[in-house]
Amino acid sequence: MTQTQRLNGIIRAWEQGKTAFSAFAKPDQQTAIEMTDAPYDGIVYEMEHNPYDVAALGNALQYMLNRKAIAESGSVAPSVTPLARIPANGAEMNQAFAKQVLDRGVYGVIWPHVATVEQAYNAVASCRYARPKNAPLYEPKGIRGDGPATAARYWGLSQPDYYAKADVWPLAPAGEILVGLMCESTEGIGNLDDILTNVPGIGFILIGEGDLSQELGYARQYEHPVVMDAMRKISEICKKHSVPLGNPHTTASNLERLLQDGYRFLMSAPSRSYGVVGKGREMAGY
Repeated sequence: MTQTQRLNGIIRAWEQGKTAFSAFAKPDQQTAIEMTDAPYDGIVYEMEHNPYDVAALGNALQYMLNRKAIAESGSVAPSVTPLARIPANGAEMNQAFAKQVLDRGVYGVIWPHVATVEQAYNAVASCRYARPKNAPLYEPKGIRGDGPATAARYWGLSQPDYYAKADVWPLAPAGEILVGLMCESTEGIGNLDDILTNVPGIGFILIGEGDLSQELGYARQYEHPVVMDAMRKISEICKKHSVPLGNPHTTASNLERLLQDGYRFLMSAPSRSYGVVGKGREMAGY
């Protein structure tokens, strides 16, 4: 059995110039089975507002393994790449959540409510192993604890091969781990340019429209001009730094606008996302 050069399907889509499609999912057996056969590049196990249950996450990841599909593809790359959104807000500086979900085998971590350079640095550092100070790409200094056995087994790699791939993209070009930061406050918008200038290793920014619209006084009014203007500012900063931007509330009604605005990570509710994914890929020409 051969290994594809790129295990993370979300990164693969971006490297091919495509938009990546995803959805939130609960970490349970049946959802994991259904999501594995869904037309996504990745799924995000939602552990911020759902209970934080690492055992359930580990079980869900195992149920995503489809031996028949693996054998037919000739690759250990997952058909749908699992990420996890952790419960800790950026200001909590809680590295343990990232360590635990990465050690289960996810290919990326989404951090809610990141608003400062210090918080962003901590998020990236928490997803990296320590290395010598004279090693290339030393910063952000890795602080992830060393316990790779389960993750390496889940990825289908030896531990040395896992170490080689378990770094953050795009800082490490061969890295397979994505660090996604949620920008969902006016403070975060105000600091986003500094964050993307000073913290390497950020894989993408995900707009938190719900919390952002709450702070702006227009709760869940995503089409309100004030909310749209705030989102436009985030989009412009991400484009300036060539960092993929994501939207967690993609629907048939806003799909075309999001694609035109350059969003590259689109999430929609699982109950209606299959049609959105199909339409989105058709509109994007692939």
